[in-house]
Parts: sequence; structure tokens; C-alpha cells
Amino acid sequence: MWRNLAKHAYTRRLQLSSQHSSFSPSNCTSRFYFPDKARALESQDHVNSLRPVAGLRRIGVLSFQQDELGRPGFGVTKTPVNFFGLFGYQKGYASAAEAIASEEDMSGVDEVQELVEEVNKGDKLEKQPKLIGGVAQGKHNVLRRRQIKMETEAWEEAAKEYRELLSDMCEQKLAPNLPYIKSLFLGWFEPLRDVIAAEQDLCKQGKNRAAYAPYFDHLPADMMAVITMHKLMGLLMTGEGNGSARVVQAACHIGEAIEHEVRIQRFMEKTKKKSASSNNPDGGSNPVTKEQEKLRKKVSMLMKKQKLQQVRQIVKRQDDSKPWGQDANVKVGSRLIELLIETAYIQPPADQLGDGPPDIRPAFVHTLKTVIKETQKGTRRYGVIECDPLVRKGLEKTARHMVIPYMPMLVPPLNWTGYDKGAYLFLPSYVMRIHGARQQREAIKRAPRKALEPAFEALNTLGNTKWRINKRVLGVIDRIWASGGRLADLVDREDVPLPEEPDTEDEAEIRKWKWKVRSVKKENSERHSQRCDIELKLAVARKMKDEDGFFYPHNLDFRGRAYPMHPYLNHLGSDLCRGILEFAEGRPLGKSGLRWLKIHLANVYAGGVDKLSYEGRVAFTENHLEDIFDSADRPLEGRRWWLSAEDPFQCLATCINLSEALRSSSPETTISHMPVHQDGSCNGLQHYAALGRDKLGAAAVNLVAGEKPADVYSGIAARVLDIMQRDAQKDPATEPNALRARLLISQVDRKLVKQTVMTSVYGVTYIGARDQIKRRLKERCAIADEGEVFSASCYAAKTTLTALGEMFEAARSIMSWLGDCAKVIASENHPVRWNTPLGLPVVQPYRKLGRHLIKTSLQVLSLQRETDKVMVKRQRTAFPPNFVHSLDGSHMMMTAVACQKAGLNFAGVHDSYWTHACDVDEMNRILREKFVELYGMPILENLLEGFQKSFPTLNFPPLPERGDFDLREVLESPYFFN
Repeated sequence: MWRNLAKHAYTRRLQLSSQHSSFSPSNCTSRFYFPDKARALESQDHVNSLRPVAGLRRIGVLSFQQDELGRPGFGVTKTPVNFFGLFGYQKGYASAAEAIASEEDMSGVDEVQELVEEVNKGDKLEKQPKLIGGVAQGKHNVLRRRQIKMETEAWEEAAKEYRELLSDMCEQKLAPNLPYIKSLFLGWFEPLRDVIAAEQDLCKQGKNRAAYAPYFDHLPADMMAVITMHKLMGLLMTGEGNGSARVVQAACHIGEAIEHEVRIQRFMEKTKKKSASSNNPDGGSNPVTKEQEKLRKKVSMLMKKQKLQQVRQIVKRQDDSKPWGQDANVKVGSRLIELLIETAYIQPPADQLGDGPPDIRPAFVHTLKTVIKETQKGTRRYGVIECDPLVRKGLEKTARHMVIPYMPMLVPPLNWTGYDKGAYLFLPSYVMRIHGARQQREAIKRAPRKALEPAFEALNTLGNTKWRINKRVLGVIDRIWASGGRLADLVDREDVPLPEEPDTEDEAEIRKWKWKVRSVKKENSERHSQRCDIELKLAVARKMKDEDGFFYPHNLDFRGRAYPMHPYLNHLGSDLCRGILEFAEGRPLGKSGLRWLKIHLANVYAGGVDKLSYEGRVAFTENHLEDIFDSADRPLEGRRWWLSAEDPFQCLATCINLSEALRSSSPETTISHMPVHQDGSCNGLQHYAALGRDKLGAAAVNLVAGEKPADVYSGIAARVLDIMQRDAQKDPATEPNALRARLLISQVDRKLVKQTVMTSVYGVTYIGARDQIKRRLKERCAIADEGEVFSASCYAAKTTLTALGEMFEAARSIMSWLGDCAKVIASENHPVRWNTPLGLPVVQPYRKLGRHLIKTSLQVLSLQRETDKVMVKRQRTAFPPNFVHSLDGSHMMMTAVACQKAGLNFAGVHDSYWTHACDVDEMNRILREKFVELYGMPILENLLEGFQKSFPTLNFPPLPERGDFDLREVLESPYFFN
């Protein structure tokens, strides 16, 4: 009893002492937009604060302190402990023990002594500073404050830029181009179009004798509706009007726009008719018609470039009809405004409505304003159109949906606990990227927390991996970039010069020159995009290079694949990103780690070396030690061997690390930060082979042990070659493919078929395969005639798909079964939905869009909304690859959690798993065990059962037949991931 009481007092004392930490974000929550984030952070800090931070000694109390720089330290305070008034005097812990012993039987002395020893033992442990995320608490608090500042500044800056963009667009009367305004148009368009059409019918029948009637039916109703909405909203959203515009001004603008559009449409129709009848019976050409054709093309070009003033000047010179006049313009415009006021409504968002009826109100109202004239005595009244305040408020609230500037975090991300709870401290974060797919969002929100726990745990594991910048590699990249790029796949920083215009009137030469100009402009546009991408990545790297470490919060796509939330510099990126990034924690290589580092160098060098056995890869590295040392010491001044690698920056980073190790007196104790990769072998086909228990397919993609890695691309290429050799021996008179086979035999290799094999798991079609192979043949320039290239591509595509079907018969059968199930579901207008093996709900988002396209000289307005109809074909073709992606995502997440529990650092890129060199053997064991565990589940049976429960009235095809491949062979396959 006394022992428990004393323990309780001791724990309570530690809790109280820990409450004096220097910083708590709860003080800041009122300043932020996201109170849920603040509460989550506060609760997490409270949990942290319950951990002991000070020990008690016999004389005084050892307390945790911080100096003025926030660095942890310890001091002794003379104040003894008071056990909450249990004793009437203050004594140290030893005195408390004496008091307890005096009231208990002497047999309790041993128990008290054990307690004192336990406290002293804990005392020694508490001398070590508390670590959070691998750093001392004091430093963590400083980093957390910086993180909060980074997030709030990023949000404020993005919101400021967004508001400035909105303001600029509104001032230039471009508000109708904003997504929010377009969403309003979506609701207003059809009612307005219908009432305009009804008014036009009355005008045509002569039942409407109003002054505007003669001008009201010169344009289609949909065009008039678009112009009315566009012009009025452009006026209302300018800053000066503050949501209002004078009726006369608005009516004039709209009426003039209608008249101009009538003239332009009349001109286009007139020149079109002349063009159709331009053939002169005498064989000559009509010079007037030719001029009209040129003008028509010029007007079309100017309209595309939105140069309306020039368009109107050209049309005005060609149109001899009488102008409408201001009166007619105002009357037409006024009637259109009146019709819009009658048909346009707005209501608050659903989440702001109470239990009462919906608050639907007119979007626009017509009122009178009184103005006092300063120069003359008296007042003046004029009519104005005002938009409802909800219209402006809605525009302001769209800032919340801007692109959020996620950056790497300086502290570990918050653990995911809900759909929008986790990751960043205050920036809005969502566990899944749904891109507006309402049903997927609802499925995630409805899912019980227990079903989402495995995914949350995996995302938390991935987010807690600590990274840092490899400064030596970054320095080399900066030097290359500063000198103009062009090395190691970096784009040239200079544009290609435009070709000079030829001094000739030869139309063929001019056409050739114009084609070259277009090509150069396209090339320069692509270079500009690539330069921007590199600059963004390097800007982040330079910003983070002096940090001890940083973290990448992760979330999921709708299939359950994990991605870093920061978009630019991350390990899913290019060779440049991967070369710059390394683990913040270093670990000694050990004997196995040194071997894996050599293998990793061969893997990133690639060029066929990565297809050798492990011993062959080690030998390759050892045979190039001189090149490796030279690359590490003089990356740009030396022989530049690393530049011949397929992944040059990763190769350079590995050369540097390996050089340090091999030059060390003890290579095995060298600290390495290098992430070493283990990649799946055509991973989609690996999953299909496991699903179908397919022996032949399993052997082709390394599910079975071999002396060296099987290369599925070379295997398919060999089968294709075999088929073509048989066809080439046939008589061309009876077999048309004989000539094509003879033409292609010398072209068949793994590169020709690789893309088609890779995309076969995504359901590549015959046309897709034909286009892929056609591109490869064109690159080689081996066949000159365009027609022959096309026919050869058709033949090669059919042959490649035949070879794939033979080698992966089980995969084809499962793909077909999945597609057939999806067709059954989608044909009944349901989206395909399933749960991944980890319990994550998935809903395919493919629905038909209701699209209405209206072209005017003002702009092309595309109004589209997601309908209730699913896209049957897309649901069917997308399901097999999406389902397999949900399986590879499950395998990666299972591996990540198991590696974390085993004490490994882990990073994943879909089918590529990374860890320290010294831990590769352990990770290899884990990822194989998790693959066998995953496919030990009845995955297809569970899928079919789920379909039958969700759609009990539908009939699904029976499960495909499967082979007898023993999954446990994967455990012994060295090249399954390699």
C-alpha cells in the first residue's frame, strides 16, 4: 500500500515539474485558422509532458533546466518534496521512507529500500536529456517554433498572392474566368438560356412588339446567356463597384457586346458561304473571295488571341449594315439583365444551413440609389444592379482551396488520426488525395477508425523517416547549373535560337521554315518547364541544406499508394532529387553493408550491369575503383566516369560514400547515410503471378530463386523473335507478315518491347502497344518509309501481345476477370468499390461529365458538372491496374511498419524499398515475409464476396483458375527484390 502511495506521489511530482516547459502551442491556437490542428498538437504535447523529465535525490531535487539558448541542462534545487500534505513537514525522499517505515511493521523496510533503489536507478536514467524525434527536448521546442512560423508564413503568403490574383482579375473584368464564378454560371446558365429562347420565340411570332424585339433573335439563346452573365459579372466584381453596377452602364455593355457578336457571326457565316462557292467555273480564282478567306483566317486567329478590338475593326469595315444605335443596345441589354435577375439564385453552403428550409435568394437585385450633387443643390437617383453578399463572400472563401505550399517539416509530422487530422501542425492536411471525388471522401469518413489504423500507422512510419541534404552532391549540381546545365541530364539553360526567315517567296520553303519555327518554340517551351522544375527543387535543397534533418509527411491516392505531400524535392522524384537526399541518421556499414553499397553502385550505374548476379555487380564495382575514386575526388575536373551512369547523381553520391569507406582504416565501421534500394522486377506482373499462383509467370519475374535475375523484357523479346523467325520463313505470297517479319528481325531487342511489357499490367491496348513500338522504330531510323513503319508496328504489337499472353496466361485471365466484374457493376450505373487487404475503402471516381460548350468572340465557355452516370468503359479498363496498385500499396505499407518495428529506417517508392546498407539483408527478409503474408490471404475470394454483398442482385463470373505455385519459394528468391 505505502509503496503504491509513494510511487503515485513520485509520478505526480514529475508531472508537475514537467509542466514548466518553455513553450506550448496551446497559447497560439487563437491565432490560427485551424483549431482542430491546434487541439491535436496540444493533446500530443500533453502526452509528451507526462513523461518524466527530472529525478529525485536524497538531498534536494535534481531538476531539468534550459539555458537562455534553449539547451537542456540539469541543476539541483534545495526544496524538498511535499507529498501533498500527507506529512506535516517537508523532508527529502529518504525522510519520507523513514516516516513510512515508522508506521508499518518492520517487515516493510525491505520493500521501502527496494523503492529507494528503484528511484535512484530511475534518477541515473533521467540524467540523459529527453529525446523527441531524435533531438533533445530543448532543441525540439526551438524547431517546433520554427515549424509553426514556417507554416503560418507559407499560408499567409499564399493567401496574399491568391487575394492579389483575385483582385487583379476582378479589376481587369476577368472575374468570369475564376473557377468560383464559373461554378455559379453552371447553375444560372440553363434557366437563363431557356427564358431567352422563349422570348425569342415570341419575337419571331410577332407577339412581342417591344422596342428590343427586332434585335433579340439574331444570336442563339445560349450565346446571349453567356455574354449576359460574363459582362454583368465582370462589371459587378470590380473593386470600385463593391458588388454593384449602374443599370445603364451594364445595359450598354451587354447590348454592345451582343451587337458586336452578331456582326462577327454574320461575317464568319458570310465568308464561309463565299468560301464554299469560291470555285470559278472558268477555272480561275475569285480575287475578292480569296481576300475574304484571308480575312476570315485572320479574324479567327485574332479571336483565339482574344484581340477583340482588332476583330471588331476588321468586321466593321466589312459590314455595311446599319448600326443598332445606343437606344437599341440599352433596351436589349436591359431586357437581358431583367431575365437574369428573374432566373439567377444563390444559397449558403450546406454546412452553414440550420435545420430550417434552405435559404434560397436572388443572386442579383435592382435598387435605386440617391446621390447628392456637390456642384448643384439637389439630389439625383439612378438604378443599380447589386449582387448578393454571398457571391462576394464565396469568392473570398475560395482562398481556402488554393494550392497549399507544403514544405518538408523540421519536426516529426503529427500522427494521422482522421481524414483531416494529422501531418502538418496547422496547414490543412488530408489523408487522401481525392480531387473532388465525393463518394471516395464519404467512404473514408464513414470507415471505422479501426479499419484505417493500418494505413495511418504506415503513413506515420513513412513520415517519421528523417532526411538531410547531401551537401557535396548539391555543390556539384550547383556548379553544373551555374555553368549552363547540359550535363547529367540537366536541361540546357539557353534557348534554341529561332531559325532565320528565308529570303524567298517559295511557299514550300516558307512552310518548311514555319515548321522549324514551331519545333524550336516547342523545344524552348519544354526547356522552360524543365528549368522551372529544376529551380524549384534546388531552391528547396538550398533552403534545407543547413538543417540537421527534416521529414516528409505522407498521404495516399485513392488506390492506397503513399506519396510525400511536399511536391518538389522528394525521394519519388528524379535522379537529381534522389542524389541530393540521404538519411539524416548514419549507421556503420558492417561487412554486409559494404557489399550492398557496391551492389547499389552497380544498380544505379545500370546499362545492363544491374542485370548481373550480385557477384557480377560486386566485381563490376571492384573493377572500377579507380574511376570511383576519381569521380568522388574530382567530379567535374576528372574523367567524369559517373556521368556515364543511367542515374548519374545517385552514382556520384554512392561513389563519394564508397570512397570514404574504402579509404578508411576500418571500412566496415564507416558511417553511411546512403539509402540503398531494393526494386521489384516488373512488380505489377509479380503481383499477378502471386494472385494466379502462376509457375511460369513467377519464374519470369523472380518469384523463384535463380543464379542471376530473370529479365522479363529479354524473355518476351526472345519469344517475339522466335515468332518472327517462324513467320519470316513463310511464303510472302500467302503470308503478308513474312516480309514484315524479315524487316523486323534485326530490330527486336528488350528495348523495343519494354514499354509494352511494363504497361501490360495497366491494360495496354493493341493501339497503345502499336504506338509505343512505332516510336521506338522511328527513333532508330532503320525503316525509312512511313507506311512500312506503321505496318511493321502493327505486326510487332500483335506479336508482342501474343508473347505476353503465352508467358503470363494467368495474369491475362485475372485481368479479364477483373474487367468483367467491373463491367457488370458499371453497367448498372455503380462505381467499382472494394477494400484493400489493409481495410482501406476504395471507390473508382470515373463519372461522366455533363459538358456544355458555348463559343463566342468573347470567350469559349465550358460548363461541366459531374453527373450521376458512371463511365462504364473507364470503370472497366481502369479496375485491373487500380486493384493491383492497391495491392502493391498494401505490401509497401505492411513492409514499412514491420521495418520500423525492427528498428530500421525505411522509405518506399511504390515498388522500390530503401534502407541503410547495413540493414538491407533484414529488410529483404521482411519484405519477402510480408509478400507471402499478403498473398496468403484469399484476396480474390474476398473481392468477389465483397462484390456479392454490395451488389446482391448482380451475377458475377466465377473466379479464374489458378496454378499451384508455392508462395514460400519467394522467401528463398534472392532477386525477388534486388
